[in-house]
Amino acid sequence: MFATFRHNLRNKFIAGVVIVLPVGITVVLLGMMFQWLDKFFAPLALRLTDRQIPGLGIISTVLLIFLVGLIVTSIIGRAFVSFGEHIVAKIPLIRSIYYGAKQLLETLTAEKRRAFTEVVLIEYPKKGSYSLGFITAETAPVIQENITTPLINVFVATTPNPTTGFLLLVPQKEVTILPISVEEGIKMVVSGGIIHPQSLPIV
Repeated sequence: MFATFRHNLRNKFIAGVVIVLPVGITVVLLGMMFQWLDKFFAPLALRLTDRQIPGLGIISTVLLIFLVGLIVTSIIGRAFVSFGEHIVAKIPLIRSIYYGAKQLLETLTAEKRRAFTEVVLIEYPKKGSYSLGFITAETAPVIQENITTPLINVFVATTPNPTTGFLLLVPQKEVTILPISVEEGIKMVVSGGIIHPQSLPIV
């Protein structure tokens, strides 16, 4: 009984760390950026306008983040980001923190939720084993016209990086739709099953 309690306690703690650590680091970094920009621009604004400008650090932080967004979405910017991630991937601790924060932010974006329509359970990779998947769309006509059984495109994401995985064309009758949101499904994949909804259907 004590071993079960200790196991549950550890799982709950790890689940909390998975969520809190990336968010906490993001908040701390934004706070540091705000303070630095406020100290840098406040004296300059005072000399130019002869008065203090409230919230200058926040405004500067928002503008800086927007500028970074413009840069990284350009072709040259994406190349620099790719190079930076290649370097980060070689640093064990920094790598875990960076990719954890990145995956959490990607989980919460509307674009990710629109890409997946429903969370499903499929028998994969072998009989008796099941995988969590996400329906992306109906199978393309060029494929479906060669198969008599109706198929569905199911994306099976990998843990802990849900941006990679496998595209499976699964017979519609073999797909079990789960009563959970796409966001809950992605969190379950990212955490390796530590974070999960309270109830799932038994297959």
